[in-house]
Amino acid sequence: MHEARAFWTTAAGGELRPAALPAPAGDEVLVRTLYSGVSRGTETLVFAGKVPADQHAIMRAPFQEGDFPYPVKYGYLNVGVVESGPPDLLGREVFCLYPHQSAYVVPRDAVVPLSDGLPPRRAVLAGTVETAVNALWDAAPLIGDRVTVVGAGMVGCSVAALLARVPGAEVELIDTDPSRRAIADALGVTFASPNAASTERDLVIHASATEQGLQRSLELLTREGTVVELSWYGDRPVTLSLGGAFHSGRLTIRSSQVGTVSPARAATRTYADRMALALRLLRDPAFDALITGESPFEELPTVLPALTAGTLPALCHLITYGN
Repeated sequence: MHEARAFWTTAAGGELRPAALPAPAGDEVLVRTLYSGVSRGTETLVFAGKVPADQHAIMRAPFQEGDFPYPVKYGYLNVGVVESGPPDLLGREVFCLYPHQSAYVVPRDAVVPLSDGLPPRRAVLAGTVETAVNALWDAAPLIGDRVTVVGAGMVGCSVAALLARVPGAEVELIDTDPSRRAIADALGVTFASPNAASTERDLVIHASATEQGLQRSLELLTREGTVVELSWYGDRPVTLSLGGAFHSGRLTIRSSQVGTVSPARAATRTYADRMALALRLLRDPAFDALITGESPFEELPTVLPALTAGTLPALCHLITYGN
């Protein structure tokens, strides 16, 4: 038996607990964690105990332990190196949808080797970029579209980075925080405040997790335009004004969620295909702009409360494991 340490969210906050690891079987790998990432939107809702009761089963992470609201071991952005397992994976750096834990044993099919040229630090974004890939499969932007992304968080910035690759697309990133302009510049898209945002947009991707952001997204659309909603609100109600141009303009609000492969590609792509694509796309160094802070694993019990309270601003906060 090996022993690792894992981060658990409890009613009192968060703590590091020992985790006993069995020796891997023939179809399993032992992974030593190099980095994990805090998915700020979802993980802070989990930390705050705001997962709605009717979503407890749906919101389970692949290797979650415990049950919502507490205690629970939660997370899904983990990059490590295989220390034991099949010869073709030994020594390989891999991504896994695993919580914050210093080492772990999982089936070999649960890890995805990093593509050549992808730094392991950047690879923690794979789960978020996978969400962005699924969103674009749902949204289906066209060449030359006028597209706005409302909310410059991890997901919104990842979506903007991919939209910037669509030929001829005019991509604008919207946020209330003017400091996000520098990130927009790094991603190759324009930036504006909500009040100064461009209008008559063919497509708006909403990722601010606020009802004000969703309302503004509708206001930015051209006739017969579509808002693709990526935000998850937890147990918070959302109120919209659907008067004005909503009906006369034949506007559409459409949800997108990474838990299933987009219906547009479900017949031809698997979860593994989607993740492999996300890892290939992450070879672009522009994504480094999304990692805006880092802390050692030992400090995670104080880092996550600060991220939840907003006293520690971040997009993706990197957790390092001293390896």
